[in-house]
This record gives sequence, structure tokens and C-alpha cells, in this order.
Amino acid sequence: MSGSAVLIVLFVAAVIGVAIYFGAKRRKDIATWASQAGLSFSPGTDRSFDNRYPEFGCLRRGHSRAAFNIASGVRHGRNVEAFDYRYVTGQGKNRTTHHFSAIILQSTVPLKPLRIRSENVLDKLTEFFGADDIDFESDRFSREFHVKSPDKKWAFDVIHQGTMAFLLASPRFAIEFDVRHVIVWRNRRFKPEQFEDALGVAEGLLDRLPEYLLREQRRGDR
Repeated sequence: MSGSAVLIVLFVAAVIGVAIYFGAKRRKDIATWASQAGLSFSPGTDRSFDNRYPEFGCLRRGHSRAAFNIASGVRHGRNVEAFDYRYVTGQGKNRTTHHFSAIILQSTVPLKPLRIRSENVLDKLTEFFGADDIDFESDRFSREFHVKSPDKKWAFDVIHQGTMAFLLASPRFAIEFDVRHVIVWRNRRFKPEQFEDALGVAEGLLDRLPEYLLREQRRGDR
């Protein structure tokens, strides 16, 4: 084997070794957080998330989808799953693997679809052409957050003044409701401590649902 070939082999081995080291460290760090949060931890792969949560578009991107490094259990009476996620786009030389992290929290009452995320430059451009989101009494909140729901009243009921203040003071994530769950995620992997931040945002949203809204949703669930 030539000297250059040996160097290539050593370089590839070093890259693989570094990846293994950081993968193991991440699993350990997430397992530690899960233990502190009262959750169980599994490093294994679960390919069912896209089917179990079909309304969450972030879980249905690309192909070869899988959740892993999964922390799960019950916290404050609600089922929770925190996880890393990967999916693949393209094929062959154009194949790219994407990673991000998320938490999913189950609500104790039925919900309705709702999406909340940070406003961006593209939103302001599409707004100019009439693709507007829902605006709220707080100018600051409306400037900083992009909110969509097929039921405007539901959005206003959920995002009242107290919830707006909570979201403005919280770390920023993309948030989505389906009919029974809230997903909180970013388009990249969380640092281990950010799982707690994301879970806190989901819990804070559900804890702030007004009592009249909880009564309405419980009546509809009978």
C-alpha cells in the first residue's frame, strides 16, 4: 500500500473514531438528562414516528426516517417523547442525511391544529403578496412570531396575553399542535439541556390553556 493510501485509510479511521466518540457522548448526555427528568432512555431506532404522528410535517420529510436517542415517560401527568430524528433526501451522490431534535407532549384534552414559529424574512415577503399569518393585539408578538391555524378563534383562545408573554420570554422553537399532541423542535439537533427548554415550552403552552377552553374541549371529547 502506498504512503498516500495509508494516509487516506488513517484519515477515514480517525473520522469514524471521532464520530463514534461524539455519538457515544451524546447518548450518555441525553441519558443523563432523561434520568434527571424522570424519563427512561433508549438509544435504539424507532421508524414509526412518521406514521404515529402523521400531522407533523417535520416527521414526514424525505425518506428513510427514524427517531433515536429516545427519552420517554410521563411528566406532570402527560406522556412525553424526546428524541433525535434523521431523514434522507436525494439518492446516490446527491444523498444527504438530515438531523434534528424534538419533543412531543401529549395533551390531556383534545386540541386543534396550530403552528407557531419565529417570523423570518421570507414571511415578510410573502405577506406583501397577501399570504398573511394571524396577527395579535401585541405588535411585538405579531412581528416576532408567525402563527397559522385553520381555526382563528382557536389560535386567539390559545395565544392570549399570558401565553404571548410566556413565548416572548422563552427560547425559540417551532411549535405545532395536532388533535392530541404538541411537538416542539428545531431544524438542528438540540444540545442536551435544550430538551428541557423545549419540554418547558410545550408544558407552558398547555398549562396556560384557559379554563373555559379546557371545559369546551373536554365536552367535545365525550
